[in-house]
Amino acid sequence: RADGVGAGSAPLCDSSAVTHPEADQYDSIAAAYADMNETSAANALYERPAIQAAVGDVDGLAVLDAGCGAGPLAQWLLDAGARVTAFDGSPAMAALAARRLGARADVRVADLNQPLAFLASGSFDLVVASLVLHYLADWGPPLGELHRVLRPGGRLVFSTHHPTFVWRTFDRPDYFATELIEDEWMMGGCPHSVRFYQRPLTAMSHAIAAAGFLIERITEPSPGPEFAAADPDAYRRLSAKPWFVVFSLVRPP
Repeated sequence: RADGVGAGSAPLCDSSAVTHPEADQYDSIAAAYADMNETSAANALYERPAIQAAVGDVDGLAVLDAGCGAGPLAQWLLDAGARVTAFDGSPAMAALAARRLGARADVRVADLNQPLAFLASGSFDLVVASLVLHYLADWGPPLGELHRVLRPGGRLVFSTHHPTFVWRTFDRPDYFATELIEDEWMMGGCPHSVRFYQRPLTAMSHAIAAAGFLIERITEPSPGPEFAAADPDAYRRLSAKPWFVVFSLVRPP
């Protein structure tokens, strides 16, 4: 088994790794999460195709992958002809991305809550952020930085939890509240606490407008036939109750 524990034995879990700061909560589960993200229907057959469709043709574009994880989206961008810079707040995830992408991309460790001083203003045609922003308490400064590094007319495409998903799944009393949610994931047979934020569509749209972006399109993805074949139960749920939403934004000329 991948965790090195013999069949029938309980995995050896490090209880000190159960709770993590938001910036690096993926460090202790990086390899297991990367494997899951690569193959799970929700990621490989639902979220990633939706964000790729929203991105469109990237051939020849300078693209920033903000919160790149282990690099599956960055690899797709490179294969499609983009010039890619990528960063992640988790050093372990960034290391996996650097190993995967090699010399084809510039991969950094950086916190989206902080100024991205290593990036010049107006240096990108496109920024992508796949399932990143729901980990941030305040969207204002991060969206401001992503606006800064885009050229006028450039686009930001990002996915996040659908605003009804966390509210419904965790049975929260107030849809309109922006609040921290703590969930427990099993990775490698061990429990890991992962924290993210619920926020309503109103809060999302106000932060987008305050950062200076225009909304080009909002997409609520629908699962396709491949998803139905891979996970029929999840397909039925997602066909009626979306998990994610994809925003396509423009920095006005």
